[in-house]
Amino acid sequence: MERLNLPEYSFKIRNRGGRIFIFDSFRKKEILLTPEEWVRQNFLQYMVSEKDFPASLISVEMSFRLNKLVKRGDIVAFGRGGKPLLLVECKASSVSISQNTFDQIARYNMSLKVDYLIVTNGLQHFCCKMDFKNKTYGFLKSIPSFQQMGG
Repeated sequence: MERLNLPEYSFKIRNRGGRIFIFDSFRKKEILLTPEEWVRQNFLQYMVSEKDFPASLISVEMSFRLNKLVKRGDIVAFGRGGKPLLLVECKASSVSISQNTFDQIARYNMSLKVDYLIVTNGLQHFCCKMDFKNKTYGFLKSIPSFQQMGG
């Protein structure tokens, strides 16, 4: 798989019948290794290894309701009190991050109401902090640690 703009991590990867699978330690099962899954697995390791997120407080592909539709957040991290803290939207490295990507994650956040949003394609990472009081958000220069986010 492609080298990303993240530290290198080791994964359990296996070929089954000509299809490549990666073991997802969060979901405790093998997942078909697509370009988006490669970004998700690397970003999950980054969160735990570099930003000190407890693995036990991370949910992968978490389902939630948005109006009457069921949606899935790629990565949702919770604070120690159980409240959702961070929503991450992962795209394949070949997908440019656009306004549509931010619109998608902002729509998802109408339901979750997390304080931090991250959009990544593995090469570029954008993080913003929500200001619900003033109905705005601001982009951050770097991705805060779990503790800096108030976890």
